[in-house]
Amino acid sequence: MPATSAAQQKAAGAALSAKRGEQPRSKLKGASKEMEASMTEAQLEELASTTRKGKPEHKKAG
Repeated sequence: MPATSAAQQKAAGAALSAKRGEQPRSKLKGASKEMEASMTEAQLEELASTTRKGKPEHKKAG
């Protein structure tokens, strides 16, 4: 499942970094904190590896 916005891709990257032990979990906030707890490393890898080119910064609700 590819990321739908640049913000989602960035949050997945931060969560993946914490899951791998590259940064402390205490530095995570909001969506990245929830992603780290609820997703596997493989799922986070897939979201984080999505290219940001052509993605909106934030997905519009609706």
